[in-house]
Amino acid sequence: MTPSLQEAFAHCERLAKSHYENFPIGWFIPKASRKYVYAIYAFARTADDFSDEKSFDGQRVEKLNDYERRLNRALEGQADDPVFVAVAETIRKTGIPAQLLRDLLTAFRMDVTKKRYKDYKELETYCVYSANPVGRIVLLLFGIDDPKLLELSDRICTGIQLVNHWQDVGVDLDKDRVYLPEEDIVRFGYSYASLTDRKVDDAFRSLMQFQVSRARSLFQEGKPLLNAIGKKTRRLKWQVSLMWSGPMRILDKIEAVDYDVFRKRPTLTKAELMKLFLFS
Repeated sequence: MTPSLQEAFAHCERLAKSHYENFPIGWFIPKASRKYVYAIYAFARTADDFSDEKSFDGQRVEKLNDYERRLNRALEGQADDPVFVAVAETIRKTGIPAQLLRDLLTAFRMDVTKKRYKDYKELETYCVYSANPVGRIVLLLFGIDDPKLLELSDRICTGIQLVNHWQDVGVDLDKDRVYLPEEDIVRFGYSYASLTDRKVDDAFRSLMQFQVSRARSLFQEGKPLLNAIGKKTRRLKWQVSLMWSGPMRILDKIEAVDYDVFRKRPTLTKAELMKLFLFS
């Protein structure tokens, strides 16, 4: 039996709030729109599990392809699951382009099929699919569709994705994923063999220093977004300010451990997040 809209959105909210990862994006969304954020999160979280969870070994791409087919059917009025019921209604009510959700699925498929990145251009393309849609969705939920502001959001979101990669070099390595561009590994005299051995030497520190600097540049390029949206809604400025300052603080922490992200993964505590919020 197809669930009612109320049941579908309630299911998505439970999934979002109970998942093991932090879920800060819904904090500042107006109450009337919060259910739409939960629906999108539930959609993305479930799809991401297909690409990551061990229980889906051997069937990841098939699962993701099927997920996209189910999304398309839901948009045609044939939803077969609470998440798709809620997502179809979200797209109908908010006007968020369905392509942004398809882009996320493209990124999840890349997680399965692409384990190495030849150069930064390839990595940036991954970010276009994996991170930029999230920022655009948040802005669109607040009624902001100015192309220039969406592009600024892209810079910040690409930066966020890079920070996640750099704090998780060891975590990703456990999954046989390397997001450090090969051209940079070679350029700084490091190697895949040294990476596999988790060797932290001057070459690795120089490599990571370069990546941290690259991410910082992206945040600086996107920073004008904070002032631009501050004129529109304080709630959104709080959200974007955290999305800007939180990852920047993690970059500080990467530097503070002398780039040895293998032995101490840089993260933010709840107290640090609250402090960033209070001063945003």
